[in-house]
This record gives sequence, structure tokens and C-alpha cells, in this order.
Amino acid sequence: MRAVSKSAIRRCATGAAALALLAGCEGPLDYDLRGQVGGFSTTDAAQSATTSRPAPDARGVITYPTYQVAIARRGDTVRDVAARVGLPEGELATFNGLKPTDTLRDGEVVVLPRAVGAASTVDIATIAGTAIDDAPTDGSVRTSTLEPAQPAAAPVPAPAGPEPIRHKVKRGETAFTISRLYDVPVDALADWNGLDSDFTVREGQFLLIPIKSQPAPQQVSQPATNVTQPGQGSPTPTPPSATQPLPEEVIAPAKPAPDVTAEAPTNQSNSLLGLPVTGTIIRTYSKGKNEGIDIAAAPGTAVKAAEAGTVAAITADADQVPIIVVKHKNDLLTVYANVENIAVKKGDRVRRGEKIAALRGGDNAYVHFEVRKGFEAVDPEPYLN
Repeated sequence: MRAVSKSAIRRCATGAAALALLAGCEGPLDYDLRGQVGGFSTTDAAQSATTSRPAPDARGVITYPTYQVAIARRGDTVRDVAARVGLPEGELATFNGLKPTDTLRDGEVVVLPRAVGAASTVDIATIAGTAIDDAPTDGSVRTSTLEPAQPAAAPVPAPAGPEPIRHKVKRGETAFTISRLYDVPVDALADWNGLDSDFTVREGQFLLIPIKSQPAPQQVSQPATNVTQPGQGSPTPTPPSATQPLPEEVIAPAKPAPDVTAEAPTNQSNSLLGLPVTGTIIRTYSKGKNEGIDIAAAPGTAVKAAEAGTVAAITADADQVPIIVVKHKNDLLTVYANVENIAVKKGDRVRRGEKIAALRGGDNAYVHFEVRKGFEAVDPEPYLN
């Protein structure tokens, strides 16, 4: 049998102690050892480090610049999430390759097929119908005390920084192949999407790809400077134009930016209805999509009655933002949504141009204005021109 040297025994003992020290650590070593230390480097690991997923709003919705997702809560089904965000359960389920009765994991991501929360979710047609039935027909005034409107929850802005990629899982893909495809840790992929301990994914599922941490800015070395002797002046660098002629630069005329908004009409002396707010039309009427027009102006701007009539109803949408319905002659109704500081009560008679409310503050300073002929929403613009 070969004799074992004392130096070999010491090397083995040192290696065993190092392994025991590493095994005793409760978590991973989080040092960024970017240089070559003992023959290995952590540069690749540092380059694949990711940020944390943004926090959702009170409904569990995270809003990105071009899409939204909902984060499931413990015990949620697809039906529960759809009810909370205000979407049809079948539409939400089909978009995510699920059934309405499927149970979701706590923290699981469900991608929304379309934006929610921007428009009023109240059924204005129902309100208008009730207003027609309840409004006095003899011209008398009925008064009732309006409960103060509750302040609306401020919308959660889109998270700053880049938008995560949405990856739709194809047959045969796993969390590991997807993490390698985008060069992100599989643990980060699981954390962002609420995957289980087995990293299970399903065909048709949308996964958010974690956003990588931004690398530290590289240090730019400063150019060496000429050192002059005491009493000597500092040398002046030669301007570029003194050695080389400036290139001929052809500047193309700037193209005017497309007009994405329409100025609201101002000549209303002969119009059937007056504008509730003098401002800019930011959304036009679209049957089945936008049942009126949205007019933006400065926060606090007065919202005025479009024509003389009776305040037939005052209610609020799902976010407790007030809505006013005014009944006019010839079975005509006007609706004013997304307002605050209401100055009238149900049953009040109002004149054309009389202030009835004000625009909300913040980024939601616009009025959603509808014109309804009985129960049917019609395009308001012909009445305003």
C-alpha cells in the first residue's frame, strides 16, 4: 500500500472543511465576483439577474403600456378573477387556455384580453331607462338628498422601465426550455408567474418573462492631459473645423405630427345641444365600444348642462365616480360621467349652460358625455354642430 503524505492529508482536510462551510449556509451566496477568482467567474450569473415583479393594484391588476395582467389570489377561479376585473368569464378563460371553473394558484398570472378600468363599468342604459320612468312629467320639481360621492381610487400607473415579454407556451415546452430561451433563471420565471414547485406550465398559457436588472454603467477612462510647467500657458486644442471641413448636412423638413385629437366645436348658438365642457375630444363615438364622446379639459373645469331639462338620476360607477342623467323634451337624455363636486340634486330643473358638476383632478380630467334617444345611445356630435 502506498504511503499517504502529510501534505496530501492536509489538502483533503482543507477541502472537507470548505465543503462543510458551504453546506452550512442557509441561502445562496450573493456576491458579484465578476473577476476571475480561483478559475471561475460569476459574470454570467450577474448578467442574468432579474428584477422583481411589480405590485398589482387593489383588483390584482398590473398595467403595462400595451397590455394588462391579473394576479390570482388564493382560492381564485378564472370566474372569480373575471368578476373582479369586470370581463366576461368565457372571454378571459379562452384567452388563457382555461375554463371558467379552473382553480388558479396564488400569484398565478392571467393575461387580460383587453384593457379594463379605463371606462365606466356602470350600465348607463339601465340608468337611463329608470330615469325616464322616474322623471316628473308635469314639470314639477322633486328633490332628494344626494349621498356624498366617495373618492375614487387612484389608478395605478404603468410600472416604470421596460415592458416584460409575453410568451405563449407551445406544446412540448417546459419552464426550463423557456428560461434558457430568454436566458433568465427558472426560479425568477416561476416567481413572476406563480408556478408551482414542479415548474408546471400548460399549452396556451401566457408567461411573463422577467426583466433583467440593468447593468452598472461602465467607467469611461478620461483622456490623458498635457501637463505644462509652471509659468506656461495651457495648450488650446485645435478646433475640428480648422483641420477638416465640416460635412455638408442636408436637413429634411420636419413632418408635422399627426393630429390624434379633434378640437371640440365652439359655435353652438344654433346647435340642438351645447358642449358640457369646452375642451378637446379625446375619444369619439363608436357604436358598441364607446357610447358617447370623451372631452378633456383642465381639472376642476365646470361641467354644464347641454340643454334645459330635469335631473332624472344621479348615481355612480363601480369606482364610485358620479354619473348624472338629465331628461330633456322629445324623450332625449344626456349623460355626464367621470365627474365630481355635483352641484344639483335629483329632480332639479336646469338651464342650458348651467353648471352641474366639475371635472375630476389628476390624469382623469375629462367628461364622458352621452346622448340617448330613449334607451338608444346615438352619436352626440350631430347634436353639437
